[in-house]
Amino acid sequence: ANCGAASVVVEAGWKRECPACKTEHFPRFDPVVIMLPTHVENCLLGRQRAWPRGMHSALAGFVEPGEAIEEAVARETLEEVGLRVRDVCLHSSQPWPFPHSLMIGCLAAAGGRQLILDPVEISEAIWADREMIRAINSGEHPDGYSLPGKFAIARSLIRHWYDHGS
Repeated sequence: ANCGAASVVVEAGWKRECPACKTEHFPRFDPVVIMLPTHVENCLLGRQRAWPRGMHSALAGFVEPGEAIEEAVARETLEEVGLRVRDVCLHSSQPWPFPHSLMIGCLAAAGGRQLILDPVEISEAIWADREMIRAINSGEHPDGYSLPGKFAIARSLIRHWYDHGS
């Protein structure tokens, strides 16, 4: 990209280097917000059609160019489930197994509970209280609901809410 010569992959793909002019190129990454909207004593879990039956998780979406993390959380939550959120709080981050992505975990307070789902993104969404999360987590939920794996950032967000509230 600097002098026009072909670059080569070095350091196991962490960068490309031009053998002609020695310019280093680092791969871009795409930030993704993953958020757990909360309302009073409930958290919102969503489900995509492609996921295993009963699997529910936090909502997620890509950050648009020029958009702040808090703006992305608000926009994605509004687009996916029709909720307006406020008080977006950064919780944690995690590399995503999709190439060049970083997941940024947030909690956000929802202004209400009325949902309008985007059927392309979300096939089902449920408000869960702590008893429901306990039942899901212990495998006792009557509908066989499940949560993401214990190392997933979504599970970390849910666990934080369960232990500490919003």
